[in-house]
Order: sequence, then structure tokens, then C-alpha cells
Amino acid sequence: MILPIVAYGSPILKKEAEEIDENYEKLDELIENMFETMYEASGVGLAAPQIDKSIRLFIVDASPFAEDEEGNEETDPKAAGLKGFKKVFINPIIEEETGEEWPFAEGCLSIPNIREEVLRQEKIKISYYDENWEFHEEEYEGYAARIIQHEYDHVEGILFTDHLSPLKKRMLKKKLVNISKGDTDVSYRMKFPAQKRRR
Repeated sequence: MILPIVAYGSPILKKEAEEIDENYEKLDELIENMFETMYEASGVGLAAPQIDKSIRLFIVDASPFAEDEEGNEETDPKAAGLKGFKKVFINPIIEEETGEEWPFAEGCLSIPNIREEVLRQEKIKISYYDENWEFHEEEYEGYAARIIQHEYDHVEGILFTDHLSPLKKRMLKKKLVNISKGDTDVSYRMKFPAQKRRR
């Protein structure tokens, strides 16, 4: 089932999400719905707060990105390992971030039609449970690390716009207010905080 994606300005996007346990109701169904929702919106990651659930869960599938020019590992070493990179992260903890900070123009399904350069460190170590409640501790770098960092921010109540300079934030303010009102051109279902009706 395709779920509406919560837009910028919704309080849930600024809230630190809660951990869950194996008894979380209909978790398999929720994960399936999240993948369906993400694919419908042409995203490469989706966090539970973006579908109005304040829990520490996010999904990624970088396969579409691996097919893009910028995600080509033959021409860009940062794209290594993106093909078939599809995962579920439950109760994740980024244990460490290392390496040089590098810029990349990020976007977000909750903030449609805006892309801005965000600096992130190139390597991470993350611990998490997968959809079968198996524990993992893994290291990622390049675009894979960035996708995880972006989604991890969501369960911490952080948006990519929070990483921007005060000047850049001021320049985007009107666009962001318009998004919260539903005054944006978007091809997938969204739920806008300043609007009662759903699209």
C-alpha cells in the first residue's frame, strides 16, 4: 500500500524517533508498504517519520542511483557497492563517522523540488537490526554512507536543510513555507502540515 509522505513543517520530522522491539505490530507489512511508497516516489531511501511513524526504522535501495551517471562506479569510486544495495535498518546507531567531508546535492521526499549541497564525512560504522532481527555492525563509504547518513538523520529528527548555512536557509524559507502549505508540484501522495486535506 502506498502511504502519503509527510511534508516539511510537520512536527514529527523534527522529533527523535523511538526504538521498537520484535513485537512491533505488523512490522513486515509496514516495511513492505515503505518500499512500495519509496519506489512510487522514485526515492532511494525512506525513514518511518516520513510516513508519520516516529520509530527508528529506515529503508534504502540505491539500485536506481547505481544506474544513474553519478552513481556509476566505473567513473566514480564513491559509487562502489551501490548495485543491489537494498536494506532495512531497525534501531540503527551510527557508531562513528570518519574521513574527509565531501559535498553532494541532496534532496528529500519530504522536501520536494529542492536540492542543496550538504557536507558529510565519507565513512561510517553503523550497528542495526535487519527485518529478521539479526544484528549487524557494518562499515560503509561514499554514496552508500551518505544515503544512510541522510536517512539516519530522519530518525534523529534532523533534515538535510538543517545542515545548510543560515544564509542558504533564509534564501529557501519561502519555498519551504510553500511546501508546508502544499503549494508544490509533486507526483506522489503527500500529507501537508498546513493543509487539512490529503492529496
